[in-house]
Amino acid sequence: MQGPHIVDKFNFRPVPVSVVTKLLRNQKMKYQSGPDQIPAMLLKISAPAIGKPVATLINESLATGYIPKLWKTARVVPIHKSGDSTLVSNYRPISLLPVMSKILEKCVYTQLHDYYQPSNYLTPDQSGFRPNHSTTTALLKVCNDTQAGMEQGDLTGAIFLDFAKAFDTVDHGILLQKLKNSGIGDHTLTWFESYVSNRSQHVSISGSSPLPLPVTCGVPQGSILGPLLFTLFINDLPNVCKASTVHMYADDTVIYTSKPDLPQLEAVLQEQFTEVEKWITDNKLFLNTDKTVTMLFGTKPKLHKLQNPHLHVRTKSNGTLTTVTSLKYLGMWLDPNLSFGPHIEKLSSKLYPKLGALYRNKSCLSPALRKQIVQQMLMPTIEYGDVVYAAAPQTHLQKLTTLYNSFCRFVLQCNYMTQHCDMLKELNWPSLESRRTLHLSNLVFKSFSGKLPPYLNSLLPLAVPSSYNPDPGPAPYLQYQNTKRKWLVPHFPTEHRIYGITFQTPSNLPPVLSHSRAPYQHTS
Repeated sequence: MQGPHIVDKFNFRPVPVSVVTKLLRNQKMKYQSGPDQIPAMLLKISAPAIGKPVATLINESLATGYIPKLWKTARVVPIHKSGDSTLVSNYRPISLLPVMSKILEKCVYTQLHDYYQPSNYLTPDQSGFRPNHSTTTALLKVCNDTQAGMEQGDLTGAIFLDFAKAFDTVDHGILLQKLKNSGIGDHTLTWFESYVSNRSQHVSISGSSPLPLPVTCGVPQGSILGPLLFTLFINDLPNVCKASTVHMYADDTVIYTSKPDLPQLEAVLQEQFTEVEKWITDNKLFLNTDKTVTMLFGTKPKLHKLQNPHLHVRTKSNGTLTTVTSLKYLGMWLDPNLSFGPHIEKLSSKLYPKLGALYRNKSCLSPALRKQIVQQMLMPTIEYGDVVYAAAPQTHLQKLTTLYNSFCRFVLQCNYMTQHCDMLKELNWPSLESRRTLHLSNLVFKSFSGKLPPYLNSLLPLAVPSSYNPDPGPAPYLQYQNTKRKWLVPHFPTEHRIYGITFQTPSNLPPVLSHSRAPYQHTS
């Protein structure tokens, strides 16, 4: 839910010269120049000399509520993605703003973030553009809630919303009103009004630039403040879903709830979706109903008992949302039983062809380069979200192990009779299970360090060491309810040794964080 209303009004503070100088020095060299044609390199190397006058410009802008029009003009460069180069849809527009405008925005962003952070005004149900949040933490939240419902014998229904160009359709008037409601003072609001108004952009192709066209809605693409302003714009969406859970990653939004039977579930989801449609209309956003889908989660026996395992959720135009049995959400394929079988199949079908292409060019690759390619180009695909799918049945995980062994054979150029243990030892690589365990341990460590979102910290509470451990030591333990599904029950030994590090594994973890068998143990 949205945090409490902020009483103290937000007003800009003067920005010190030292802060501006540091921002100029830290400019990334990859930044291309915007319409002002001032390169980032020039600002970086001249930071000591121009720090004071730039700080004067920034403070004058904050004091007067005025932003130079050139700083609000974007140069759009189309980048070809793939396919037919004559089709506009095969290009990705990259918006380039003046580097000076980004310096100004960074100063404003810091003050605005420091204003909202202490009061927890931003909803905890948003994982996009926030420190210590990621797509993996969002997946853990949604999948853990779904698995918890399955273990209670409930059905979980989810609606995955698809907004049509949400960032580009933000209404400026509504945004300014929400900024005012969040505690922005009237004088400071004048600056934000100048920031979103009278913006323009032009497309740059082969050096030619036509006349700029006005931008009348949306948050500025390629800007520093844009993501935070969009977060503030949709911050109150969870407030309209009082009977369900909402989780967002930027504009990727899912609404879900668990109920014992299908009629109750459909009734709640229909009520919640109707409220969401009203909120979307009131905020002048657009929902792509063709791509907004529903999904029904449950155990195989529970779903098998249903004559028609589909959700019927109607739209305001009397259409019915499509129910799917497989969906890619934040880079991971979900299925009704959360077995993650489709996800692992997709990974295999994606990586095996790449491995085949590498084999065909192996004569051009040195052993060191082959190892680097696997580590930097192939392994991140497997390891993405591995703490989420680590609880999958072993039959699915074994497919990834086979793929991983193929990677090892490619690097070492050995035959299929070579034992995987020998290959791992030669490469000094851990097994996939050890990698997943290490990532899980890192997640737990982040929880102890306060570097996880609140919605995950609540699943990993600190507890007094349990009585079965004769020598608990200073390390805290985790507590959580026992899981019911056998393949979700953790079977960790009390201690592991991985990479020469001895650590204790929590005896009980949230459902989605529980592995099905002990990890590969390194023997000394």
